[in-house]
Amino acid sequence: MEAVLGHLRGAIERGDYAIGDKLPSEAELGRTLEVSRPVLREALRALQAMGLTVSRTGKGTFVVANAVEDPTFGDYAASDLLEVRRHIEIPVAGYAALRRTPDHLDRLAHLLDRMERETDTTAWVAMDTLFHLTVAEAAQNPVFRRVIEEIRDALARQSAFLNELGGRREQSNREHRAIVEALVDGAEQDALAAMSHHLDRVERSLTDIVRPRRPDPAASGAPEA
Repeated sequence: MEAVLGHLRGAIERGDYAIGDKLPSEAELGRTLEVSRPVLREALRALQAMGLTVSRTGKGTFVVANAVEDPTFGDYAASDLLEVRRHIEIPVAGYAALRRTPDHLDRLAHLLDRMERETDTTAWVAMDTLFHLTVAEAAQNPVFRRVIEEIRDALARQSAFLNELGGRREQSNREHRAIVEALVDGAEQDALAAMSHHLDRVERSLTDIVRPRRPDPAASGAPEA
């Protein structure tokens, strides 16, 4: 899927498909790129999340931008989503460290164990959103949980995007475990730091996908321009 996405993204950024152009049909792209329909559809969804294309029912997929600016997950832009997450989930983790109950810790430990064994992306993403909801519940303020519930669909879309394109699953598992360890210890500052680190890594992964780093000519031995 990453190879297909890279091919189509490159074609759009080079202008092979200009703004306003309709992409070839799924059947045609599948034959040309020699990939299955599910793989192609995942790549097309990623293009749309990146803001490069839009799908119009019954008409096809059209190019609407030639550069990635800010991916969209459901109703929310990635930058807006991350800004809100920082203001909500970091303090939530601190409150959770002070207010969590044995039941909250048991549920989080169970979730972590399942996530670390899970190989199916869809199942893992569902547990990822449940993990963040459970941390919010552990803060024992229903408003926090309601906010996370409101952005739950966007969180799931973002999680799936990062797992497909950024290989985030194992890193996320480690970051989640650090959060839970801080909650187990009742360590407010450690919980704040662990959640902050987790969101920092989410932002870095998004940035790497949206604006891939170019090879360093000096490092590769290529002559500088």
